[in-house]
Amino acid sequence: MKNMNQTKPVILKPFLLFLSVSLVFLFIVSFHSRRPNTSSTPPARQLKRPSSSSSPGGLRVRPGFGSYDMYIQHQLDKTLNPKLREVWTTRDWERKIKVFSGFFNDLKNKNLLSKYSKALCVGARVGQEVAALQRIGVSDSIGMDLVPYPPLVVAGDFHNQPFANETFDFEFSNVFDHALYPSSFVGEIERTLKPGGICVLHVSLTRRSDKYSANDLYSVKPLVELFHESEVVHIRTVDGFGLDTEVVLRKKMKNKASNKLVLLFSRQNQGS
Repeated sequence: MKNMNQTKPVILKPFLLFLSVSLVFLFIVSFHSRRPNTSSTPPARQLKRPSSSSSPGGLRVRPGFGSYDMYIQHQLDKTLNPKLREVWTTRDWERKIKVFSGFFNDLKNKNLLSKYSKALCVGARVGQEVAALQRIGVSDSIGMDLVPYPPLVVAGDFHNQPFANETFDFEFSNVFDHALYPSSFVGEIERTLKPGGICVLHVSLTRRSDKYSANDLYSVKPLVELFHESEVVHIRTVDGFGLDTEVVLRKKMKNKASNKLVLLFSRQNQGS
């Protein structure tokens, strides 16, 4: 009897330890289950909205989105519209590829794009822009949109791109007006562009966009001011499916000497 009583504390110790650990684990699980689900919202540090001023010369973010999920669903209403997707992949397919190919060929002629560029099309939907890049020889190119369209388009939110820093040599987008957080849209482009990389945006200044747009742009100035790490290469008028202005910027190199070399190389190529 004496030996049996001495073994009881030895048996109880691991049992009490297991019980304590289990209670702590259950408390942690319970705490996390009560936290709100914010998985669909990009990091708060990136979400910076500009003033809602609608005065000429400004950038106005449209009101009316009670949450980020509501905004995303509003964009998906267009992206997943079966009639629109049928038009994009049939009647509009070849026509848009031809027009985009013209834009990209012009950029190649100005040494802002090459067949060696690693290119991203932001907000590419079904990937006509990507197909156009590949047609002119830029084979290492991909699109990104909320809904993937393999093999041309991968899933991603342009407020929080799913790519590493300094991944691309070239980024193109004609959906700046769909950005609820314009500074995050621009910040992600600058983050994922390599130093010396080129960003090309097509925007509308003379007409307001459709009901799926999240902002209205009244001049190039507020757009350019969102780019903190880039310099303007050129601004010109284009005819791009309702968008009338092309803004091209180059991400600055990490030191002034490198910047001068890139600029000199570009000028020499343009003169040859």
